Amino acid sequence: MYDFLMPSVNFMGPDAVKVIGERCKLLGGKKALIVTDPGMIKTGITDEVIGYIEEAGLKTVIFDGVEPNPKDKNVMAGLKVFKDENCDMIVTVGGGSSHDCGKGIGIMATHPGNIYDYAGIETLTEDLPPVVCVNTTAGTASEVTRHCVITNTDLNVKFVVVSCKNTPKLSINDPKLMVKKPTGLTAATGMDALTHAVESYISVGANPVTDACAIQAIKIISKYLRMAVANGENLEARENMAYASLLAGMAFNNAGLGYVHAMAHQLGGFYDLAHGVANAILLPHVERYNMISNLEKFADIAVAMGENIEGLSMRQAAEKAIDAITQLSKDIGIPAGLSEFNIKPDSFEKMAKYALKDGNAVCNPIKGTEKDIVKLFEAAM
Repeated sequence: MYDFLMPSVNFMGPDAVKVIGERCKLLGGKKALIVTDPGMIKTGITDEVIGYIEEAGLKTVIFDGVEPNPKDKNVMAGLKVFKDENCDMIVTVGGGSSHDCGKGIGIMATHPGNIYDYAGIETLTEDLPPVVCVNTTAGTASEVTRHCVITNTDLNVKFVVVSCKNTPKLSINDPKLMVKKPTGLTAATGMDALTHAVESYISVGANPVTDACAIQAIKIISKYLRMAVANGENLEARENMAYASLLAGMAFNNAGLGYVHAMAHQLGGFYDLAHGVANAILLPHVERYNMISNLEKFADIAVAMGENIEGLSMRQAAEKAIDAITQLSKDIGIPAGLSEFNIKPDSFEKMAKYALKDGNAVCNPIKGTEKDIVKLFEAAM
């Protein structure tokens, strides 16, 4: 038996954002907290979203204190605005940082104590205020998942609250909102989506439905990510990357992830390294380690990424998947290793300890030790 969770309503395609006002009204909202960051404010996208919401007769108030790798202090600052302004719903505008921060605000608006108290799986007892996600990057898929990833600033460790109650009520993926994204962000978020698809495909929690989503996402990303990086205004590439990110999110929301994300969370918490970049650097190393768990599935990944495996042994075909992942990262300008970010090897043991406690670690197809994780960090340098 397995379940399959995602938002009950999802709008995709050019101009999809125009429905947000009527949809917020259908959810019963009267006053929406807009959760975003200063960069999104500057693009004008936030104002566009607010315009559609207010045209539908709802009031809005902005919280723009979201940071990359959102922090517990961001959640609490947003919560204060939510309560002081008597908001009754949350609209997130941006990428995964905005969406995760918005979910965190929703958790704390309806649950006592500290947000750390709810780290884990299905720890939430109350429904959140309606959360609506307007997505502007093709990568994290937080707009469709039950995951809320926040950094504990006391420990500099990321933690995850995984609950069906975190699943947004509505997601909007409008590729027109993505065309102005910088090349580096496009590359990093695209590799985040690929990591979601690959990790969910080989996860111990995979099932036929998640496999179908994951392998299709891998195919689309392999075809369109280079195009989106090369020309950010290529609407076809942007739209297809949005679809791929959504599919990958549907896959990992239900199948789970693995050691790449468990380790990347530590790099984000300890060093504030961008999540997509951390995933991209770790991915080939971790999957080479995981490869023996299911050579056939890695051969599937190779084919999905356009590799010719005719005449090869199953192991040789599986190796082609690692080669294809490495080449894609190189083509789109992902840094070659962690050494480019002043990551200190003396932190590996501590990060490995936390990585194995991360909720994503349980779905990795090989059960490793702290020593194994340290070696993977070393290989990624």
